[in-house]
Amino acid sequence: MKWETPEEKEVAYDLLIKQQAAIIELEHDKIANLANASALLADALPNTVFAGFYLYNGKELVLGPFQGKVSCTRIKMGKGVCGEVAEARKTLIVTNVKTHENYISCDSAAMSEIVVPLIKNNQLLGVLDLDSSEIHGYDACDQKYLEKFVDVLLQRTNW
Repeated sequence: MKWETPEEKEVAYDLLIKQQAAIIELEHDKIANLANASALLADALPNTVFAGFYLYNGKELVLGPFQGKVSCTRIKMGKGVCGEVAEARKTLIVTNVKTHENYISCDSAAMSEIVVPLIKNNQLLGVLDLDSSEIHGYDACDQKYLEKFVDVLLQRTNW
């Protein structure tokens, strides 16, 4: 499934962000909010094969709540797309994971990936990792709205 128009995609993301805000309005627990956020993303975004979080423990990224198949449990800083994003603290879109030199394959169904850093008070908390079953599964629109999604999550969650 794909959105028919860019406008339809933006409307869907607006709704997704509103749903996220409503779900976590009264709940501030980190694990509960990350678990529901990953379920919401996996359900709402077309062609998602992985939607989840890796949490920074001060040394490396450790698998947190997610939806998808069994995944890598620990990722060193700078390694794979998640490690690159954690180190650079900037969102990264990989349009074709098969051609990305530093890609770590956890699920052969993944064809593209977007990773958004979780940063609060200038402190790295982890990353949001999304994988799509389609090449070019993510674009600037996804980045814009997923960064907003993460902002809402960070504001309303106790870290």
